Amino acid sequence: MGNTFYIYGGKVIIDGEASLSRPLIKISQGKIEAVAENALPPGGASVYELRDDDVILPGFIDIHIHGANGADTMDGTNEALSTIAQFLPREGVTSFLATTITSGVEETSRALKTAGQYKSESGAELLGVHLEGPFISSGQAGAQPSAHITPPDVDLFKEWQKTSENSIRIVTFAPEEKNGQELMKHLYETGVIGSVGHSDAVFTEMQEAEENGLSHATHLFNRMRPLHHREPGVVGSVYLSERIKAELILDEIHVSPEVSHLSYQVLGSDRLILISDAIRGKGLPEGEYDLGGQKVTIRNKEARLEDGSLAGSVLQMDQAVRNALKFRNISWFDIVKITSLNAAKSLRIDNRKGRIAEGWDADLVILSHEGYVKKTFCRGEHQ
Repeated sequence: MGNTFYIYGGKVIIDGEASLSRPLIKISQGKIEAVAENALPPGGASVYELRDDDVILPGFIDIHIHGANGADTMDGTNEALSTIAQFLPREGVTSFLATTITSGVEETSRALKTAGQYKSESGAELLGVHLEGPFISSGQAGAQPSAHITPPDVDLFKEWQKTSENSIRIVTFAPEEKNGQELMKHLYETGVIGSVGHSDAVFTEMQEAEENGLSHATHLFNRMRPLHHREPGVVGSVYLSERIKAELILDEIHVSPEVSHLSYQVLGSDRLILISDAIRGKGLPEGEYDLGGQKVTIRNKEARLEDGSLAGSVLQMDQAVRNALKFRNISWFDIVKITSLNAAKSLRIDNRKGRIAEGWDADLVILSHEGYVKKTFCRGEHQ
């Protein structure tokens, strides 16, 4: 993958703790070969030279995205996945989980089979699948098509995991539904991340799920039992947990800027993961689009069903970063955690992604100091 080249200048944020000013990064064959400070590139080398106030971060990892640029995971084609993968680097995303929506068994199986066999050749790397539904609460369906919601089913999940060639990495489910705790146990035993979402669980049900291995929450606040002063619900349970990481759609639409900031203050940068939850209309003009067979209208950067319910987003991850930079006392170290490192740790790929270090994948995003993408490299390839 790719020839040898250097990135010189700017400020590199290595991970959640370390940084270097005016670094020299050597990239070869898709990997980071060396990172040095106060060194010059060799004469005649291919060099990307940066401004002093540019910032270099590990590439963003979007663990919850349905589609972009006219394509959706549920299209069930290589072309759709390739379209998404080619689009994402413009917003700094270098890897992602193709995310499903509640659908019929055959339609879901087709999407899973395609994703399991898909090979990333260029653009953002497909890391696997986020199965969102159908094992959710009908009372918290939101934009998930209610007709296909089904109680958690370990046997069906096993079948789908086999169909996907073991590519399902995260499952959004409602632990309070029948067999929900059994599904959580199975996910934990097989190394799959269980994520509470589209759920009406109460505190005791959340505690049981956490004892069974629950470690994630899907798009915090959206379509889950809210925090109440006499019942913590899903939100309060996530706040009180010491291990659950929470996705947040930081478009300032799904969750207000103030409550997003509050969640950051409560969870800290170790337990927050920024996601887009984007649909096929991302990157396209305002208008009408499809989501799981439902008409979605995009207007003023909002995606809504005919009944007015929010239906995913058109959020780009660099915009989420710029929104996060408004938080009090947030640093670029924190930004690395909530856009990359936390996801890499959960997916157990933090031995090759989520840091800028020798031997790691050359997944890099170069931002202006205001948070706008200037260049993205996916496994050493300039996108």
